[in-house]
Amino acid sequence: MAFLCRSAASLLKSSRAAPSVLSAVRHYSPGGQYEYILVEKRGEKSDVGFIQLNRPKALNALCDGLMREVGQALDVFEADGDVGAIVITGSEKAFAAGADIKEMQNRTFQECYGGNFLAHWNKVSTVRKPVIAAVNGFALGGGCELAMMCDIIYAGEKAQFGQPEILLGTIPGAGGTQRLTRAVGKSLAMEMVLTGDRINAQNAQQSGLVSKIYPVDQLVSEAVKCGEKIAANSKLVSAMAKEAVNAAFELTLAEGNRLEKRLFHSTFATEDRKEGMSAFVEKRKASFQDN
Repeated sequence: MAFLCRSAASLLKSSRAAPSVLSAVRHYSPGGQYEYILVEKRGEKSDVGFIQLNRPKALNALCDGLMREVGQALDVFEADGDVGAIVITGSEKAFAAGADIKEMQNRTFQECYGGNFLAHWNKVSTVRKPVIAAVNGFALGGGCELAMMCDIIYAGEKAQFGQPEILLGTIPGAGGTQRLTRAVGKSLAMEMVLTGDRINAQNAQQSGLVSKIYPVDQLVSEAVKCGEKIAANSKLVSAMAKEAVNAAFELTLAEGNRLEKRLFHSTFATEDRKEGMSAFVEKRKASFQDN
């Protein structure tokens, strides 16, 4: 159990040993070194990583270059010890209207299978820090899949979600059939995948795909506020909590409960657990140090 904590702590603390990477974060201006995304840190304490998809003319279609840049930005925020959560968003018109069809139109089976096409898109789901999707407008195809890779989805009032790949003679290829089914159940997922029909923000919330809905102009700020709440907690323990929740999709109930118990016990090897409980007993605000 203590080993689990030491491993997690080493991952978090290793970020402090990479000054060149951290320097890149601190000096981000909108756009930074990227072509397809805007990257910065937000929040009163600059503890929320912020990634905005930025291909407005293509409704943020997810080309290979954009997804590779998202992966690079996530790596930087993972290595930044000050960042406790990450927000991914698009524009008010489109979170992401899908994959870049022009880019994949002429690919062959050999190219797709041999090159493991889209494999690197899964990067978002492997990040240890909590990731929040702030979805305005269209989240279709790959855009819906990208949102579902995140840990929390907030939606604007006019958001639309869908997996319309069937209308193009193919099927979802970045987790759409799997994550959507786990989120909304078999019947609705099957309907969406087989017809290409969309659901609005209200239906998405009712089905469990989305946790909260906000006015379009308030969505991003509310997502950042959620990120700030998460970042105010122990980053070490947040990583444990995220691991435990995600395990519910992979393990049986008995196996999941065993993992949860081990991680719960492991928190008792951390200074943050001691600080949190002491602060509660002493009726003061906890000051977590992420160790």
